[in-house]
Amino acid sequence: MATRRITQETFDAVVRENTQEFDMEDSEALKEAIEQFESQGVDLSYIVKAVPKVCSEENTEDQTHEVLQALESLKAAVASSSASVLEDLRVFTQQCSLGFAQRYLAAQKEAYPTILACCQRAAGEKEALSVALAALSALTDGQPDLLDVEGREFLIGALTVHQTDAALSCVCFRIVRHFCLKHENNRQGLVKAGVLPLLTASITRHIKHPEVVREACVALRVMTFDDDVRVPFGLSHEHVKMIALEHNGLKVIVEAAKAHPGNTAVLGELCATLSRLAVRNEFCQDIVDLGGLTFMITLLADSLDRQELVKQVLSALKAIAGNDDVKDSIVNGGGAELIVMAMNRHMASAQVCEQGCAALCVLALRKPNNCKVIMECGGALAALQAMKTHPAEVGVQVKPSVRCLACISRSNFNFFYIYMNLFQLVAKATFLVFIKFN
Repeated sequence: MATRRITQETFDAVVRENTQEFDMEDSEALKEAIEQFESQGVDLSYIVKAVPKVCSEENTEDQTHEVLQALESLKAAVASSSASVLEDLRVFTQQCSLGFAQRYLAAQKEAYPTILACCQRAAGEKEALSVALAALSALTDGQPDLLDVEGREFLIGALTVHQTDAALSCVCFRIVRHFCLKHENNRQGLVKAGVLPLLTASITRHIKHPEVVREACVALRVMTFDDDVRVPFGLSHEHVKMIALEHNGLKVIVEAAKAHPGNTAVLGELCATLSRLAVRNEFCQDIVDLGGLTFMITLLADSLDRQELVKQVLSALKAIAGNDDVKDSIVNGGGAELIVMAMNRHMASAQVCEQGCAALCVLALRKPNNCKVIMECGGALAALQAMKTHPAEVGVQVKPSVRCLACISRSNFNFFYIYMNLFQLVAKATFLVFIKFN
């Protein structure tokens, strides 16, 4: 059953009716309206759930939401070329940062062309451009459909002209990410316009600036997504090949990782991006040859207590282990033992358990010797414990853990204990999944 939608005007009218007709306080009227619509199955994620404010003291009947007040003030300042444009942009940015509903409402009232015009006017002034780009970034978060040809050309132009400016580049990369998430046409359009070399070159140019490296890396990774349900297929694989082959992306990312050994946030993003790029046999081997595997093994050993970073490293190891030769390199380098240690350390995290089991599964596939090593270091027991700890997590129960145990047990004589426990856990998981979806 499709979720029902209403307009902001309809919601505001009900709130106003509650205050005027039923003499409710503002907070009570708002709460009553929310409960009423939610009970009817209405999606309120697009609705600003607040009582409209009075616009001016002269006309107390004129009420609207603060984000629209900020937008109208900005439009008036732009039309009159007032000096208050920058301050109005900052207020508008603050309002858009409150939530998606505020951004959506502003976009319905033609906020995008207004902000884009501000960006274009400020093209020659770095401070003004920085403020305008921040407003554009705030507005477009979660709204990729706003991008048009004019906006794409401006964004590429700004990235080209200001590629030596770390702060402006960082904001532009964030906008690129907002426009490309769940929007295949925007991804393809920006790639054709030349965004990939700008991203990789910026990582190298600003390699000492962690925020720039992180934002550029995230934008690169988004270019490899296939998350737009509106298109039958995307060009994610083609974009990966372009990043790796035409723009030397693998070397750029590995070198950036070596430059930030203590920055957890940056390293997590870099590992996540490597895992998205390791889609071909030769790419996996290239990462090893560039020193990426040695770096990841060392990073995992030094960061076992950092749960989020551990998850990303495990994902990257799983990805590059798609190459059979790399499997042996990971196991010979002590990777299997570290993966098991990471799982045992973060057994309460379903995501770490899922990635750990998936990594062990890939390492064991077609590799009897690796199976023996994994068995001896406690990999099978760790996988079983993960299934016991997370009985309701489909991601842990269905694929990674079962396949991991199956691969390990094929080449070991101690498979009876494994299969006995596995049978019980699969039966229990199947029952839980059946109950959940029925």
